[in-house]
Amino acid sequence: MTRVAGIDCGTNSIRLLVADCDPATGELVELDRRMTIVRLGQGVDKTGRLAPEALERTFAACREYAAVIKELGAERVRFVATSASRDAENRADFVRGVLDILGVEPEVISGEQEAEFSFTGATRELTGRTDLERPFLVVDIGGGSTEFVVGERHVRAARSVDVGCVRMTERHLVVDGEVTDPPTAGQIAAMRADIEAALDLAAEAVPLAEARTLVGLAGSVTTVAAIALGLDAYESERIHHSRISYEQVREISGRMLTATHAERSAIPVMHPGRVDVIGAGALVLLAIMERTGAAEVVVSEHDILDGIAWSVA
Repeated sequence: MTRVAGIDCGTNSIRLLVADCDPATGELVELDRRMTIVRLGQGVDKTGRLAPEALERTFAACREYAAVIKELGAERVRFVATSASRDAENRADFVRGVLDILGVEPEVISGEQEAEFSFTGATRELTGRTDLERPFLVVDIGGGSTEFVVGERHVRAARSVDVGCVRMTERHLVVDGEVTDPPTAGQIAAMRADIEAALDLAAEAVPLAEARTLVGLAGSVTTVAAIALGLDAYESERIHHSRISYEQVREISGRMLTATHAERSAIPVMHPGRVDVIGAGALVLLAIMERTGAAEVVVSEHDILDGIAWSVA
């Protein structure tokens, strides 16, 4: 076993996984997994820069994670940064801050590399399942981008497109600095058109129609699953590998897009950092299911973080 730490810093959240990995057997023993909403991508779509307050929130989480890594004695650490820091003009400030705190330089990876990690993390424990048809289509709906990956045991095709729950919310649902509560029909239609255009781009590189099992990753998908399961509190064990139907996703997407901020906040499993972006995230998932004809989505709690850990091990 090799003790490793993987950090995934996205547009909306930063996450840590410390695990013991055995590449020979494919066994991964999780020691600590945590997530902090830092909204690193705040305003990036409009300004092209990482906001000072977003950087400070991210660095505060990094200091917390550094203490956990030291306490658990991880031998190797890999820090992967995704959409927001790819797009930002001042990403050097971000790189310098992370290096000072954690002693490792964040790797600002491409969307294709992001997709490879997501696929590995999500499917490594599904390859032996006889109840799931191949090929898999893994979709990782992040804050700034969504990754599409088709493959069986290995990636056959991948594409990253710039639609995510934060980017779509900021682009279409924010007026005068405030999220419309609830969105108008016109705002939802414009957001849907943006998502459909992104799906057209993804389909140019990834054979979406060939997929037989849709696997969904990240917070928008797991939140939809938690709501569909009627959970009173977030239960990772019940969410992981749950199978949520198209009808459930359609109902929840519609509900999230017509609810007020207060109504969404009152949902027991809703993380405060997702209240304003869950409508956009659920709509991205719904559009993907409609485009591919998927009757259900298999929800995975194992994703890019697990893929990062395997890459280190």
